[in-house]
Amino acid sequence: MTGLALLSSTPSLIALPLIGDAPQRTQTRFLEFFAANIRNPNTRRAYARAAGDLLDWCAARGVRDLAGITPIHVAGWIEQLGATLSAPTVKLRLAAIRNLFDWLVVGQAVPFNPASSVRGPAHSARTGRTPVLQADEARALIDAIDT
Repeated sequence: MTGLALLSSTPSLIALPLIGDAPQRTQTRFLEFFAANIRNPNTRRAYARAAGDLLDWCAARGVRDLAGITPIHVAGWIEQLGATLSAPTVKLRLAAIRNLFDWLVVGQAVPFNPASSVRGPAHSARTGRTPVLQADEARALIDAIDT
């Protein structure tokens, strides 16, 4: 399989390191994750970027196949991402990898999910986005209600 029309906006996923040499069944399951499991094209693109980044990172460190990726690899990748990207972006990429490997485990393409035990960076929104009404604004709003 060389690609799917649904994935035309992403780079060829089969050409990614560790996927191109994988068995046909694993390649198909990998593509199905993006085509059948993710409906939103923006999410699909973000998850494909995360998968590509992790696979490139692992291949550069001598990992030869998907089953060779361990929690140590995923944790190292997350640590490196945390040095240059915001915490929400790192959390999104870790979520993408967790979901991908969950899909691959269910399809028996890999024996376990190496991202399931890896913790992402802590992030908490400290300020709300909802504007607070001042007392005079609240009074004007209440007075405007026609009773």
